[in-house]
Amino acid sequence: MSPAWWGALLGLVAGGGLVLVLARVRAIRRPSLELRVLPYVRAIAPVEGPTRPTTAPGRGGTTAAVVGVFGPSVRRVADAVEKVLGGSASVRRRLARAGLDRTVHDFRVEQVVWGLAAFGAAAVWGAVRTLADPGAAVGSVVLCLLAFVCGVLAREQRLTAQVRRRERRIVEEFPTVAELLALAVAAGEGPVAALERVVARSGGELSCDLATVLAAVRTGEPVADAFDQMAATTGLPLVARFASGIAVAVERGTPLADVLHAQAAEVRDAGRRELIESAARREVFMMVPVVFLVLPVTVLFVFYPGVVGLRLVAP
Repeated sequence: MSPAWWGALLGLVAGGGLVLVLARVRAIRRPSLELRVLPYVRAIAPVEGPTRPTTAPGRGGTTAAVVGVFGPSVRRVADAVEKVLGGSASVRRRLARAGLDRTVHDFRVEQVVWGLAAFGAAAVWGAVRTLADPGAAVGSVVLCLLAFVCGVLAREQRLTAQVRRRERRIVEEFPTVAELLALAVAAGEGPVAALERVVARSGGELSCDLATVLAAVRTGEPVADAFDQMAATTGLPLVARFASGIAVAVERGTPLADVLHAQAAEVRDAGRRELIESAARREVFMMVPVVFLVLPVTVLFVFYPGVVGLRLVAP
């Protein structure tokens, strides 16, 4: 069979598979009867404030669609990845710090999806290469396996980047939220009422965490215990000190407004120090184009006329 027929056959198989996948994704993404009816019969009003987007397993999303189509196989591969990589506690902690409403198994499934995507791209390239050079089949198989591993590890690095980005946003909005809480408490409101007011009028990652604390308080958990839980789960020392300070102030009757003002001022000072340190580091990088680009050009402009003059004078 000629390479043209092989290409036509591969294209036909790929097109049929794509049609099947798209049909299944469309069926999965169709809202269920529960989702269409529940908003009209629910008697309890939703909690005010920002909420995190949730992804229920098997409903919507690329990962859920892939699981719905290839379910058991993907789950088995995800279990194998879990056995090889391990670190469930670390993944669970980073998922919580990234604000992702997923389980460790859902994250492993996403890793498998990323690995399969990289495997598919490498397989296409390997098939084209094998048609041109049949002896490169073994190298293509090894490349596909390496692409799968790189895809799995890339999702791990993506999770770490999501955690860092979310924590950076929390640090940026922390002084404003702390000042708002301090103003509400200084105006005579209690901790829970001040928390409700701030959560209802702000939107951000820290507001999402405070909304979780407010939901725990509304279910009957003491305010101090809810903030202690927030301090235990967060990965930022300043947020942990903030939550611990509020818990201690509520338990012992310490003036809460003064504590919040002090913490907001501390975070602003830390931000200024970090900005100064970053500027000092960038100053060194600014010398790189000066030393390796501007200075050689200047030296060339200085010495080149002399070299030309010596060549003209020399016999």
